Amino acid sequence: MENGFLDKVEDNAAVQTWSEATQQKKGDSLAEGYVSELWDFTHISVTQNSLQELKEIWDQWNDEVKQLFYSSYGDLPYLLDIKVGKYLFRALAQFWNPAYSCFIFGGGDLVPIIEEYMALLRCSKIQTDRAYSRAVNVPTFLKKLINITGMSEQWVAARIKQKGDSKCISWKNLRDLILAHPDTKKKVDVFALSVYGLVVFPKALGHVDEVVTDLFDRLDKRLILAWFHSHFWKVDKVSYRVFSEKYSPLKEIVAIPGQDDILEEKWIAIL
Repeated sequence: MENGFLDKVEDNAAVQTWSEATQQKKGDSLAEGYVSELWDFTHISVTQNSLQELKEIWDQWNDEVKQLFYSSYGDLPYLLDIKVGKYLFRALAQFWNPAYSCFIFGGGDLVPIIEEYMALLRCSKIQTDRAYSRAVNVPTFLKKLINITGMSEQWVAARIKQKGDSKCISWKNLRDLILAHPDTKKKVDVFALSVYGLVVFPKALGHVDEVVTDLFDRLDKRLILAWFHSHFWKVDKVSYRVFSEKYSPLKEIVAIPGQDDILEEKWIAIL
C-alpha cells in the first residue's frame, strides 16, 4: 500500500474478497485440525491505566494544538474514548495462535499489519519501510527520550526507572512535562508517547516502557479491538467500509454503543 493511500479511495470489499479467495485457493500453514490450547491455561488481564488526566489535558488544548497533533499522529486521541470490552478481549485471546502469531477463525488466519494501523489511525506519516526492520545501531532509551522530550540528559537520566526487566519513565513525569513544556511541538510529541505507553502498549501501570519508544515513530489493546471491528463488526449490514480521507474508523467506533452485556461465551460463539 503506497504512503499516499489516504489521497485515494480504496474499496475494502474488493480487497477482502481477493484476500479470502486467495487463502481458500492456496491454503495456509496451519496444521489440519488445530485447536487452540489458550483456553485451558491463559488468564487475560484487562487492567488498564487511568486515562482521566490524559483526557483532561486533551480537553484543555485549543483547536490549533489539536490540529497539530492530528497532523502528526492522526486519530490517536479517539483511543482515549474506546472502552475495552473485557469479555470480547478475552474471547479474542482464545483465537490467538502463538506459534503462528496470528488469529485463527475457522480455516482462516488473520493478523493486523502496519498498513491497516495507518488506515485506522488515518496517519500516513508512519514509516512502513522502518516498521518491518530494526536499525543496526539502536539509540539507547536515554537518547530516545532526550530526542522526544527535548530535555537535557541530566533531566531524563534522573527520571528513568528500572521496572522488572526493562527501563521506563513514569506518567507523572511526562504529565508534568506536557503541562509545563514551552515547545508546543514537543508537548504534542510527549502526549503521543504517553498515549502509546499507557493505552496502546501498557506494561507497567503508570509508566511508559522503553519498548514503546522503539515503535513511537513507526506506528495500537484498543487499536487491536478497532482493527477487529474493521474486519468483523457489522456496520449498516456490511462488515467493511470504504476508507477515504474524510472517513474516520476510530471516530465511528467511539460512537457505537458498548457491548459489555455480551458475555465471553457468546462472543466465542459469534467469532
